Amino acid sequence: MSETAFILIIEKNTDQADSLMNGLRQEGHACRSVVSEAEALESLHTRRPDVILLDDDPSGTTNGTNLLSESQQLAPDAEIIFMTPDGQRGREAESQYKGRVHVLHYVTQPVDLAIINKLVAEVAERAKRKRDQKALEEQVERRFEFEGIITTNEHLIKIIKKLQRVADSKLTVLILGESGTGKELVANALHQHSPRKAKPYRAINCAGLNENLLESELFGHVKGAFTGAVADRKGLFEIVDGGTLFLDEVGDMPMAMQAKLLRTLENGEIQPVGATEIRRVDVRLVAATRHNLRSMVDNGEFRDDLFYRLNQATIRLPPLRERREDIPLLVNHFIRQAAKLHQKKVDSISAEAIRRLSSQKWQGNIRELRSVIEQMVVLADKPQLDVEDLPESLHASTDIVLATTPSTAGLTMEQVEKLHIANTLRLTGGNREKTAKMLGIGARTLYRKLREYELQ
Repeated sequence: MSETAFILIIEKNTDQADSLMNGLRQEGHACRSVVSEAEALESLHTRRPDVILLDDDPSGTTNGTNLLSESQQLAPDAEIIFMTPDGQRGREAESQYKGRVHVLHYVTQPVDLAIINKLVAEVAERAKRKRDQKALEEQVERRFEFEGIITTNEHLIKIIKKLQRVADSKLTVLILGESGTGKELVANALHQHSPRKAKPYRAINCAGLNENLLESELFGHVKGAFTGAVADRKGLFEIVDGGTLFLDEVGDMPMAMQAKLLRTLENGEIQPVGATEIRRVDVRLVAATRHNLRSMVDNGEFRDDLFYRLNQATIRLPPLRERREDIPLLVNHFIRQAAKLHQKKVDSISAEAIRRLSSQKWQGNIRELRSVIEQMVVLADKPQLDVEDLPESLHASTDIVLATTPSTAGLTMEQVEKLHIANTLRLTGGNREKTAKMLGIGARTLYRKLREYELQ
């Protein structure tokens, strides 16, 4: 099963408790069994369960009705399954606590494991959805949003704060990052938070443009400069005079154009194609590339003087795989955008679908994620997106990867083992059997280590 949960079993009959634990653990759940009300309260304080299996014990060893009340204080979102000697008692408890506990189910004793497993599977899935929703709400509260950049990633937040400081300066800014990481978003944010924000902003992608076309686009041309030049035309440097010009993929600029761009950056002068006069402009330049410009300079593929002129301030954007904690935030943001754009009544996504999306490599980064979500919203036939709504390429993908983990240098071997087990458990969505297979150990060994490291 894909959903896993922490189950607290409150049952004085140890044989019955062991039977329940064994059955539920085989389904991939973490379990703890206690025999008294005091132990149950201690467990509730230690770790909030997703599901409580509660024995209604007439002998007084455990008081089911008291524990129902206590659980609502300590674990208000827990799903409760009441194990009672007869259906009448279960119906009475259901009526008594209706509206006072979050969810209450009951089963009669002796407990049928097949029934319990099925019921726990249902309520565990609901409990997991509630946990994930709460986690998302907490993440939303912590999120940092700046000009369309949404994140809770500490490294990216530092980058944004650097961006805010640089925006107010006259420095030429070089934005580095893989395709789809949001370089143009950052360039626009730099302009909007600069003293030039009331002036024009334009962007041009240098990739795929030959030298002549790029020169005309940047510097303009005069009538008759070349075949088809039927009138004078201003280039982008003149159009945005006083504002900001964003050169995307500057690493793909032809070498001859690099020299002309450097001259403009050095003295603020441009010469339209075919013109004899020099014109002066005041433009703040922001450049971006997916390439390693330093290596291109070393290989003679990019001018070193232009590189140093562009590199007055550098902003390096992390790929999406290095900020996986932002994926749920971005997914929900893109769902709202796509639903509004395409007038679709889609407003949420399942926890399992989020986990699938979070496990992908995302070679195209945020741009690819946004495209996938938009496709899912357009094709959806119900309000909540689910695993079956994922594109076929993601259904078949085996590119499941772990989130970036801290260096293990300086940790003890026990700490390294605990970290490795925890990460593998996260990778499998909490499935103990899959985790044991991936680790190459037996299920019993895994359960023992989970108890030792308190990972249950």
